[in-house]
Amino acid sequence: MVFHMENYSASLDSSFHALSDPTRRAVLARLVLGNAPVKELAEPFEMGLPSFMKHLKVLEESGLIETEKKGRVRTCRLNSKQLAATEAWLAEQRAIWEGRTDRLAEYVEANQSKGSLS
Repeated sequence: MVFHMENYSASLDSSFHALSDPTRRAVLARLVLGNAPVKELAEPFEMGLPSFMKHLKVLEESGLIETEKKGRVRTCRLNSKQLAATEAWLAEQRAIWEGRTDRLAEYVEANQSKGSLS
């Protein structure tokens, strides 16, 4: 399993760090619907704009979002490539663990039919 970890860069670590916060997850959920200006993204949260901007900075540094400034308006958009890379890692881990639990179930069933487990 260690060799799988080497296939992923530090960007995966920063993605999971970014996803660890409910505010940042909510921002990503909103951006799934489409691009949005920072002011609109910040409205639902009870925090000052400087604090909210720190969340956006974490998301941007992780590669999960991209921002673009036109005039005074900064617009955010989801970076689906980074999100897909994170999901791919999770899918690999899910497949590994499902395989393990399937093998465990087969073992238990085989031993139950032999009468070796009570």
